[in-house]
Amino acid sequence: MASSSTAPSSAPMGLGLALGLGAMGGLGLRLPADRDLDPELEPCSPPRAVLRLRGAVQHYEWGGRGDASLVARLAGDTADGRPCAELWMGTHPAAPSSLASHDGGAAGDEVSLREWLARSPAALLGRAVAARWGGDLPFLFKVLSVAQPLSIQAHPDRDLARALHALRPATYRDANHKPEMAVAVTEFRALCGFVTIQELKDVLRTVPEVRMLVSKEDAAKLMTAKEHDGGIGVRSYLQSAFTKLMATSKEGVCEAISKLKSRLDGESKTRSFTEKEQLILSLEQKYPGDVGVLSAFFFNYVKLSPGEALYIGANEPHAYLSGECVECMATSDNVIRAGLTPKYKDVQTLCSMLTYKQMFPEILRGVSVQPYVTRYTPPFDEFEVDRYLLPQGESVTMSPVPGPSIFLVMTGEGEIQADGMSGEGKAKEGNVFFVPPRTEVKLHASGPGRLQLYRAGVNSRFFC
Repeated sequence: MASSSTAPSSAPMGLGLALGLGAMGGLGLRLPADRDLDPELEPCSPPRAVLRLRGAVQHYEWGGRGDASLVARLAGDTADGRPCAELWMGTHPAAPSSLASHDGGAAGDEVSLREWLARSPAALLGRAVAARWGGDLPFLFKVLSVAQPLSIQAHPDRDLARALHALRPATYRDANHKPEMAVAVTEFRALCGFVTIQELKDVLRTVPEVRMLVSKEDAAKLMTAKEHDGGIGVRSYLQSAFTKLMATSKEGVCEAISKLKSRLDGESKTRSFTEKEQLILSLEQKYPGDVGVLSAFFFNYVKLSPGEALYIGANEPHAYLSGECVECMATSDNVIRAGLTPKYKDVQTLCSMLTYKQMFPEILRGVSVQPYVTRYTPPFDEFEVDRYLLPQGESVTMSPVPGPSIFLVMTGEGEIQADGMSGEGKAKEGNVFFVPPRTEVKLHASGPGRLQLYRAGVNSRFFC
């Protein structure tokens, strides 16, 4: 497994990124001798150089606007007025990142990162990565600015993704699974996974509006279930109850929500609302009459502080509610929705695919891999994320790793230097860089305040 080492803060940097892309699309070019000595560089392959990228902004309605959106600030899009929800950095065909120039292209032409990597996957991704995932990045790196709750959703495993893509390719646009991880940049709130059986019993006892939409038989089974019965029986009872709730007619949902609001209004005179009740009322204001308002009682309410992370496997229900995060996932855009959205809902598929595990999700706080660098390692081969927080004047070095990386400068200013480069280059807020395999990267914080960067790469354990 590759390791990192810290460069002394007083060491000269020889800072090496030219601000322009140059004719070959890189920020610096490897010398011909490098190509002769490197077995992974084919005679006609593009130079293996660090590249500046331009991410793609997604203008979903739930995104923040103007200066209130981190995505808009990073993209330099604060004056547009449209919601800026996501910044994509990767090769997914729905919104691939691009280079500013490329070999043989006229000035101003653009080529996608996906096209560039396809020219020589083994050299630009590494042989192990290219052999496993072909000529494509295995991960998709994002920034999210969540101003309104996203849909209650889940992502399919590989088998289901293939089946859905074959059946409805216009809705499910690729055949890949989509495990994902979110690292909070601000306080970040989400619903994730089902509550424990004890918490669910409390819901059935204290929320008659939910109990009325679940059959008496299912409610009775859940109320008598044991906490430690192996989970198989409980999961089948939970699946039956949740499916009945999610399949309730629009009229039935509206009636139940009306009764819930009326009851809580009366009880507000004698007690304070719980956090979950406050959340439910907030969701109802944004999505009146939506079954997702009531289904939120079934899910864990998660709050992440900056620097904390949450990973979500296939077939697990979740909904992001508010805040800003860095997100990384397998290269896919498959989303199966069932509530809190005006978009297409595939309730039957979602209810049939879920694992129905009942536990609070694991919160990752990362592991320090060297001073100023924290690594978040989910249980998925496709990706890991590093967070760099460098005080002014400090430097850090990322030793060469066998796979590709994407760096995003979140805040601050500094310099970046990589193997085989000449000249000086600045790194500032919003800059995105593609770093090929076996490339040493040196970072130096030179501006006021801290230099904050995030790196997405293939999970280190994949190379062990």
